[in-house]
Amino acid sequence: MSSSFYDQPQALLTDFYQLSMAYGYWKAGLDKKESVFHLFFRKMPFKGGFTVAAGLERVVRFLEKFAFESSDLAYLETIQKENGEPFFEKKFLDYLSHLRFTGNLDAVPEGTVVFPYEPLVRVQAPLVECQLLESPLLNLINFPTLIATKAARICIAAQGEPIMEFGLRRAQGVDGALTASRSCYIGGCDSTSNVLAGKLFGIPVKGTHSHSWVMVFDDELESFQVYAKHLPDNCIFLVDTYDTIEGVKKAIQVGKTLKKQGKKLLGIRLDSGDLADLSIRSRKLLDDAGFQDAVIVASNELDEMIINELKRQGAKITIWGVGTNLVTAKDQPALDGVYKLSAIRDPGKKWKYKLKLSEQMLKISNPGILQVKRFYSDGENIADMIYDIEMAPSDDYHIVNPFDSTHVRVLKKNVSSVDLLLPIFEKGRCVYSCPPLRDIREYTQKELKKFSVGIKRFLNPHVYVVGLEQNYNNVKIQLIQNIRRSIEE
Repeated sequence: MSSSFYDQPQALLTDFYQLSMAYGYWKAGLDKKESVFHLFFRKMPFKGGFTVAAGLERVVRFLEKFAFESSDLAYLETIQKENGEPFFEKKFLDYLSHLRFTGNLDAVPEGTVVFPYEPLVRVQAPLVECQLLESPLLNLINFPTLIATKAARICIAAQGEPIMEFGLRRAQGVDGALTASRSCYIGGCDSTSNVLAGKLFGIPVKGTHSHSWVMVFDDELESFQVYAKHLPDNCIFLVDTYDTIEGVKKAIQVGKTLKKQGKKLLGIRLDSGDLADLSIRSRKLLDDAGFQDAVIVASNELDEMIINELKRQGAKITIWGVGTNLVTAKDQPALDGVYKLSAIRDPGKKWKYKLKLSEQMLKISNPGILQVKRFYSDGENIADMIYDIEMAPSDDYHIVNPFDSTHVRVLKKNVSSVDLLLPIFEKGRCVYSCPPLRDIREYTQKELKKFSVGIKRFLNPHVYVVGLEQNYNNVKIQLIQNIRRSIEE
């Protein structure tokens, strides 16, 4: 990130119950206990077959600046209990004043393709530190991951044609707009209309004019002529203010004038009506007039499903402008990311593994200290295995379906693999260099190419193999049984 817009301590970016628990841990003398938490999601967004991880750079900036400033502590001092007494005692606020992140954090790089139940982030730190990070980490990972995934799906639908993101006016506030623009670029979008996002993140900015420009003038042709006179190198005319086809003809008329001046009609934009039919008719008019290289930009509540259908109908659109449905993820406005305790110990002692039990297997969390191993062959990813870093795998890799233990995928030990979680912080010090945003975008595209076409289709996508290492799965089952027995007793 090239700006200090976000680079300030924001320790209060948390839910109050995180501070309440931290206070309770401190009072009970549990604050020094070492713990491990994992951040993961349970359900694939958009009923799709893949997810693109995003948000790590913001996590890094947050942790580097993590501190309670004097104004934060002054505010916390004003919070009262029901009886009017201060909620937090002064000694605890003094404790917070010296608190910094001192633990280890491992995470998958931004742009990595991930799947349900795989940890995107693993935090190992004193209990209070881990607990206070729950809400901010979920906030900083969930939304960017959701939007990067939506963008990747839209780019897949466009089949390599440029996507321009212009959702600023419909985004969920200032940070929602900025985070969305950055995440859209990670997912594959080529540009944004958001100028502040362009400045902060180095994303190319694009835009020409809106309907109001045309409406300012008494005549549509005059509006194009004046625009061409003053901005001759940026002429993509919005042609549907009154009558689309007539607007195209006027754009062609101005385009001929531009050509005589040694300038170029870059294209037209369609923002309403039957986009397939209008683009086909517009293309013919442009081609017949000698403007074969003029682009046709389309907008109007587009998403991956509509783009896919327009492509099927033979639409002659060359650039896609996508706003509301992209930056708000309108069809699924939240990723169900969670952050769960998986192990705890006194410093230097043996780990005690923890899990959240549920009547639904889907909601039982994974205990331990986890890593994800991705297997690949001939340039294609074939399976992921969640395993405990302190537990030796079996002779071959046995990957057990966590919801059906009779379903096991066996891979030979010599199969190529890579671990997904990388060290980001060690003992409170950042050891990871965040790559430039353009590199993250390129990494996303390379990642997606390593997966079969089946997981990238929109309807009934192929289910990629993700499971638990067999020995680890046995330990998890035993822990579940032990907890249930203790409850019954």
